Amino acid sequence: MEDDALIAQAQAWLAEDPDPDTREELARLIDDGNHAELAARFAGTLQFGTAGLRGELGAGPLRMNRSVVIRAAAGLAAYLKKQGTPHGDDTAGLVVIGYDARHKSQTFAEDTAAVMTGAGLRAAVLPRPLPTPVLAFAIRHLGAVAGVEVTASHNPPRDNGYKVYLGDGSQIVPPADAEIAAEIDAVASLTTVPRPATGWETLDDTVLDAYLTRTDAVLSENSPRTARTVYTALHGVGKDVLLAAFARAGFPAPDLVTEQADPDPDFPTVAFPNPEEPGAMDLAFAKARETDPDLVIANDPDADRCAAAVKDGGDWRMLRGDEVGALLAAHLVRRGVTGTFAESIVSSSLLGRIAGKAGLPYEETLTGFKWIARVDGLRYGYEEALGYCVDPDGVRDKDGITAALLLTELASELKADHRTLLDLLDDLAVEHGLHATDQLSVRVKDLGLIAAAMRRLREQPPTELAGLRITKAEDLTEGTDKLPPTDGLRYTLDGARVVVRPSGTEPKLKCYLEVVIPVAGKADLPDARAKATALLTTIKQDLSEAAGI
Repeated sequence: MEDDALIAQAQAWLAEDPDPDTREELARLIDDGNHAELAARFAGTLQFGTAGLRGELGAGPLRMNRSVVIRAAAGLAAYLKKQGTPHGDDTAGLVVIGYDARHKSQTFAEDTAAVMTGAGLRAAVLPRPLPTPVLAFAIRHLGAVAGVEVTASHNPPRDNGYKVYLGDGSQIVPPADAEIAAEIDAVASLTTVPRPATGWETLDDTVLDAYLTRTDAVLSENSPRTARTVYTALHGVGKDVLLAAFARAGFPAPDLVTEQADPDPDFPTVAFPNPEEPGAMDLAFAKARETDPDLVIANDPDADRCAAAVKDGGDWRMLRGDEVGALLAAHLVRRGVTGTFAESIVSSSLLGRIAGKAGLPYEETLTGFKWIARVDGLRYGYEEALGYCVDPDGVRDKDGITAALLLTELASELKADHRTLLDLLDDLAVEHGLHATDQLSVRVKDLGLIAAAMRRLREQPPTELAGLRITKAEDLTEGTDKLPPTDGLRYTLDGARVVVRPSGTEPKLKCYLEVVIPVAGKADLPDARAKATALLTTIKQDLSEAAGI
């Protein structure tokens, strides 16, 4: 873009910007003649997709800010009305809005409520920063036509996001995302978007109380409730709701990681507020060494994910998401549940083995709970990124609070038998084979590197990894008989599987690896684990070389 045109575009944006913070920021960039930074913000628009919006806070159409949020809300309102959503004095469709504790989250939520009200819809905002699953629950509980959660989940502190649900309580999928995006693009100017200062409702704690009441359905009657836990909210919004749920269930009150217990949008103790990131659990482990609990539990900042750690030998280690996914599945099977078990294609194939042995239906979906939650007859769904849906009739999305309850119940039952979660994982390995998973994840500043890696793998596909022949290579952009198209590659090997895909929410290329080693008995587990570790390490090396990353 020519400098004069760039400045003109920035000045036009500035003239409409309702936020004094981003107005000041943008005016300074214009006055300084910082064309490089202006170009980075005006080279396009933040794209609305199946993850909604997510990006760095700041001024301009390629950042998260009030102008972008108001346009997104106006586009969503227009879409809902075109779908035949009732609107008028007494029959207006209800849109429920929740938000986390990140910078600008409450402001974005209130802007959304104003836009919905101005469009002739009804809007209700949750009473304070609350976990995303409370919003997902509220949509169905209140009979809303849609819901919005303002959150960037576990992204860095500088980010925020905008997640959209429709009236079934699950996240949007195609073609709704493209149709909403088209309505957003049609918003020519913020001056055309009515935003009354009042007219929406701020909910009280009745919805939260109903959510907590619903958590009773997660646990078995009269099950043991003795497991002791350490808990970290990672500076997010999970603490109060989790403590209330644990007290209601009769579990011992968790020992809190006090440095991370309360919401803080700057996330001062972690580099990335994601339990999977190196160092994020260090304070939780330190607390566990002091108190010697049965289990360590962490939520991510919006509490839709649940991480767990156990004592392994003399110290604590994180359980992989696939391990927790299998443990919860085994627990539900033992309880005699019925319904379909489902997971994303990047998660461990062990879930299919567990479901098959129990005679339960099983489905694979594309990555994300927007797909898992839509499986017919779903009873339990999970994906390896620490997301678990254990009560789909209550919350049709991942829920880190109810997953923590169910996992703590399982730990309590095992404790009553003088066993641990690791003992149950051993049992599953002997019964179904050792399913070992790992991930090669590359964070980039230049998104072109991800596209280049995918192109290289398509043009020069590997024929083997770690000496294992690739027996089937699938380009998922073409879809399959069971999966719609997506940007990904799947390789089936002799005793292994690899899936490669760009992240939908972060600047990452993610490669998901699994090897399956037959196990005759518990005595063979150490050798099987050593073999699996060696194979996964070599697969990562070979895949990295093949992708040029």
